[in-house]
Amino acid sequence: MVTPMRQQHTLSRPIQVSGIGLHSGQDVSVRLLPAPPSAGLSFTAAGKPGSPPLPARYDQVIDTRLATTLGGEHFMVATVEHLLAALLAEGIDNALIEVSGEEIPVLDGSAAPWVEQIRAAGRTTQDALRRTLVITAPVEVCDGDRTARLVPAEGLEVSATIIFDHPAIGQQQLAVRLENGTFGHELAWARTFGFLGEVEAMHRMGLALGGGLENAVVYGQDGVVNPNGLRGPDEAVRHKLLDMVGDLALAGVAVQGRFEAIRPGHALNQALIRALFDSPQSWKMVEG
Repeated sequence: MVTPMRQQHTLSRPIQVSGIGLHSGQDVSVRLLPAPPSAGLSFTAAGKPGSPPLPARYDQVIDTRLATTLGGEHFMVATVEHLLAALLAEGIDNALIEVSGEEIPVLDGSAAPWVEQIRAAGRTTQDALRRTLVITAPVEVCDGDRTARLVPAEGLEVSATIIFDHPAIGQQQLAVRLENGTFGHELAWARTFGFLGEVEAMHRMGLALGGGLENAVVYGQDGVVNPNGLRGPDEAVRHKLLDMVGDLALAGVAVQGRFEAIRPGHALNQALIRALFDSPQSWKMVEG
């Protein structure tokens, strides 16, 4: 029997959550189920028994417009990043996520409800060693003035700089080390955000159909439209860090390193993860 700190974990019991999809506007139900050792995180379509699970992995990403979407031959699921961030940060290595539609519900626009549900369900220690991808040399991708890179670090850290030409955001910078519940305290509560002037364009693209002031921060011309305002003055950069954690979960295993980005976004995050796996000299896999 290996020691618990080095072992894999799954959920102690199933979790069921229902809500509306941020972009589809459709009602959807999700069940998070315990999974066996080394199964990883994967999605499956409710009501389609026998269909192969869709791994929560970077090579299954099919769209990154305003959210991260996974897709396979039999199934697709959008807006996976908040849920995956919560599972990664709470140390859940193995879980099967059963979805009744094609999008994870947005809930309040943050990952806090997922963290609450995962903590209420609890973790079960499994008799298998955890695998961790350890960054050993820098990997970087650039897209104009946007940059993302992974560099060696003692644990898992995320750092972001965002720059928006809006008086309520401007330039914000923050770095967080994910340990001892810091994800829940520092990032999980930060909500997705958008701009009132872009809503009509997003609707024409079939996006943000389920978005509203109850599940997103909306910036008008002069400031925040939401009646209760922000949950913190730098909520925007904290949400970008939350998204970075969720996209990093698509490495498929725990990661040890520092994820740094200037003007991050889902497409840039995924490009970095692909570059990482295209550079095997920049990482090593460690068990335990």
